[in-house]
Amino acid sequence: MDELSESQPISGPNGRAAAPPAAEGVGLRIGQRVHAVGNPRRIGTVRYVGAVEGYAGEWVGVDWDDGEGKHDGSHGGIRYFTARGERSGSFVRPKNLSTGISFLEGLHRRYRGNSTKEEEDEMYVFSTSQKHVSIQLVGKNKIQEKLNHFKELLGASVSYLGVSSAETSNEINAIVPNLEELDLTGNLLSRWQDIGTLCEALPSLKILNLTNNLMDCEIPKLSSLVSIRVLVLNNCGITWNQVEKFKESLPAIEELHLMANNLSMIGPTSSSYAQGFDTLRILNLEENCIKSWDEILKLSYLRSLEQLHLNRNRLKHISYPLDHQRPELLSDCDMQDTVIRPFENLQCLLLGSNEIDDLASIDSLNIFPRLMDIRLSENPIVDPSKGGLPRFVLIARLAKIKMLNGSEVSQRERKESEIRYVRLVMAKMQSDDLEDLRHFHPRFAELKALHGIEYERPSSGIAGPQKMSSGLISVTLKCIGASMGEKQPLTKKLPPTTTVGKLKVLCESFFKLKDIRLRLYIQEEGLPLPLLLEDDMTAIVDLGVGTGTTVLVDEEG
Repeated sequence: MDELSESQPISGPNGRAAAPPAAEGVGLRIGQRVHAVGNPRRIGTVRYVGAVEGYAGEWVGVDWDDGEGKHDGSHGGIRYFTARGERSGSFVRPKNLSTGISFLEGLHRRYRGNSTKEEEDEMYVFSTSQKHVSIQLVGKNKIQEKLNHFKELLGASVSYLGVSSAETSNEINAIVPNLEELDLTGNLLSRWQDIGTLCEALPSLKILNLTNNLMDCEIPKLSSLVSIRVLVLNNCGITWNQVEKFKESLPAIEELHLMANNLSMIGPTSSSYAQGFDTLRILNLEENCIKSWDEILKLSYLRSLEQLHLNRNRLKHISYPLDHQRPELLSDCDMQDTVIRPFENLQCLLLGSNEIDDLASIDSLNIFPRLMDIRLSENPIVDPSKGGLPRFVLIARLAKIKMLNGSEVSQRERKESEIRYVRLVMAKMQSDDLEDLRHFHPRFAELKALHGIEYERPSSGIAGPQKMSSGLISVTLKCIGASMGEKQPLTKKLPPTTTVGKLKVLCESFFKLKDIRLRLYIQEEGLPLPLLLEDDMTAIVDLGVGTGTTVLVDEEG
């Protein structure tokens, strides 16, 4: 590519302001989306068109989406435009930029262009009867014959082909009248009018993916979107204010994906809560910049919402709104007969890779009426290096969860986790203060009674060595390894802070085991199978080992 650094200056820069842009001269306009010739994935926005001090000819200042440019829009002491990043801008000759192709041209290139034998073998469409229909590539003189196959096409992808415009509605409908799913990821589209034309031409269209298309701020009313069920607007520069504007055009929307749009607020809205979207089941707000849970609470009365994806935001605390009054959303008649709870149908809440670090946030998840699927991975509260909670503690504290961090919670795992959790709490208890227990361990009494677990209350008033020994836990160690021989079980009193690795060393000494790599398990009444003690650096009390626990000593292999 001929970029500015490759040309020879005709005079030195003098620090003056840049000359006014002359977009007409090269057919480009400020704000237009372009890609590098020969590379449709290198996309940018035109920010300047005209002369550059000291260099011959016309230049185009481009702010590249991938951030890989040469400067921030200034050159030789002159500011020509302001780029998003320090090195995301560069000057390029107009001949090295493409303003894109039309939708049908993209369709032809993807499915009709020159291809290898392997690519041709993979080219097929689904017929309306869900059968593969091969596309025979037989030459330009039979284009119309090949296009006939498109009439049965149900799904198409023209991603990263530089599509920037659409033909008329009639032209598109004549070629792909039955299209139900369309992927336009990574093109040069920006005008909502073009999206409206496409949707008008495709009355059966239900799924539309516009990821990585920088859309205009102005959104006209688009009646043609009425059939859309799934709309993907990831990394499209969309604000929630824009979402509010086009919601009336989406009466049947079920899934709305708004990832990576730099969203920090759910607003402004016409009320305290987001309204409308009565059919919306899935809302994806991952990879945004939302810090305050108060913003999320504005979504709490989307009555059909079942899944809320909030991974990779900046949330530090979550809660359930107990004082849920929203009179502005209900008529007097509605309020007489309807009790609507916040997040009343929410079943899945993804909170991975946020900044949640408090137990109150975890415990508040129990209050959500129907919540069963939660992701909490990569938060400080579950980070072992920061004293976070292990999986079994999360399961025990979350009464209704059936899926945690993408893994199913079986009935067996729940029972085992709850028993271990009760043992853990008992081993760490410093007093009998029931108020403290209820505050720090809201489910402890419930689980203790459920599983019939008894414990000895810690005695008081003991001094000296006896008081020190009262802080120890009594553990039975039992060898089960085939090569260990018959050894009598031993009962030992150990500090609760003993690590799994340290206990292995002690077992080697207690049972005189040499050259055997050990594996330790918990065996307790009520647990169907022994539980492996995996992390050598973790204290045994943090894994549910307490007074009365039997630890099985086995060999690896």
